[in-house]
Amino acid sequence: MAKNIVIIGAGPGGYVCAIRCAQLGNTVTVIDSMPRPGGTCLNMGCIPSKNLLHASHEYHKAAHDFAKLGISVKELTIDIKQLQSQKKQVLDELGQGIQFLFKKNNIRFINATAQIINQNQVKVGDEILSADAIIIATGSIPRTLPNIEIDESVVLSSTGALDLDHVPKTIAIIGGGYIGLELGSVWGRLGAKVHVIEALDRITPGLDPDLSQALHTALEKQGFIFHLGTQVKTFKNHKTSAELLLEKSGTTQTLNVDKVLISIGRIPNTTGLNLEKINIDTTPQGCIKVNTHFETTVKGIYAIGDVIEGPMLAHKAEEEAIAVAEHLSGMESHLDYNVIPAVVYTQPEVASVGFTEPQLQAANIPYKASKFPFSANSRAKATHETAGFVKLLSHQETGLVLGAHIIGTCAGTLIAQVAQAMSLRATAEDIARTCHAHPTHSEAIKEAAWAGFAKAIHG
Repeated sequence: MAKNIVIIGAGPGGYVCAIRCAQLGNTVTVIDSMPRPGGTCLNMGCIPSKNLLHASHEYHKAAHDFAKLGISVKELTIDIKQLQSQKKQVLDELGQGIQFLFKKNNIRFINATAQIINQNQVKVGDEILSADAIIIATGSIPRTLPNIEIDESVVLSSTGALDLDHVPKTIAIIGGGYIGLELGSVWGRLGAKVHVIEALDRITPGLDPDLSQALHTALEKQGFIFHLGTQVKTFKNHKTSAELLLEKSGTTQTLNVDKVLISIGRIPNTTGLNLEKINIDTTPQGCIKVNTHFETTVKGIYAIGDVIEGPMLAHKAEEEAIAVAEHLSGMESHLDYNVIPAVVYTQPEVASVGFTEPQLQAANIPYKASKFPFSANSRAKATHETAGFVKLLSHQETGLVLGAHIIGTCAGTLIAQVAQAMSLRATAEDIARTCHAHPTHSEAIKEAAWAGFAKAIHG
């Protein structure tokens, strides 16, 4: 039976959910405070950062790599105004694409803020919308530090770091996670000296330790300066620069920089939704509690994406969006959270799916780790992109693929093969005996798989 569905949030979770709900015959309204659908991902996150990463990587290649290919570039310059202009054009085109999909699927889009009145009503301005089901997909916002105010001039959030109109001479990034390392890569390639301040003893602590170490080494070679196991004790904003007092193991150091990027993670964005008054339960971290069908503690109200527990990833939100849309239409939909890949879009790229070695060890699961370096991959050799490796984790007894960890060119694309293999419960031998085109980077996965049950052919 067709339902009247109201979705709050037009990011990857919200707009994908809207499209799938409409495809299944429901009447759908989407509400978002941003005038352009796409959420943080499109407007100030995934897409603009990848655009700037691409542009800065091309600049870096022209400055440092073209000569060895026999290509001479003289008087190389960077036009920041044009850099930002072409970024805006990409975002406009993608936003128009989502608006076209809304129109194609008869989805009503309202640019406004929303407040949930009860399980069947949402207030938008002076209008009260009735709904058979309400889906919260309002995403997340940057986490802040209590003693450092973000002014988007000297102290930046990820949003401000994407919109700089010049290349700073120095930038300090507080936090050694995905977002900070990606934005540090953008401005570092363009000439900034990048300092990364991380309280833990390694960057990207959620990744397999081999990947974290390899990424650390690669970025250090690119000029990153890492301050690990380090705390920011005091901070001074001098309006045109910043002064940080760092402490590590009782020793202090003063760091003066032009810009500071606060990149210590994100928190669920639930402000103004009226959750407390309608008795929707949340965790101490602010995540909305849901059951296996993404229904909150109030019947008829659902939540997906960054506002619930789990990795804050656009593609995770999209899968949850489809699952809840199909559930509301009486269909069964399954989501395996162990097969959700994660990617860091630095250079080299880093991608991971499934278990890490420490997780397998903690769970007492017998496994075999097999590696293959891109330095032995013919395509990587031909393109002078030999940094990194493929690491495959398979069950010691059954050979089932349990996880994969890749650092190297195209890692974010390559990881999909392993994710699909895991979804289909494939073994390392299944991957190894699947014909891969030659010469391609994907052959490194094939070789790692061979090493997982026999021996690598080219190892």
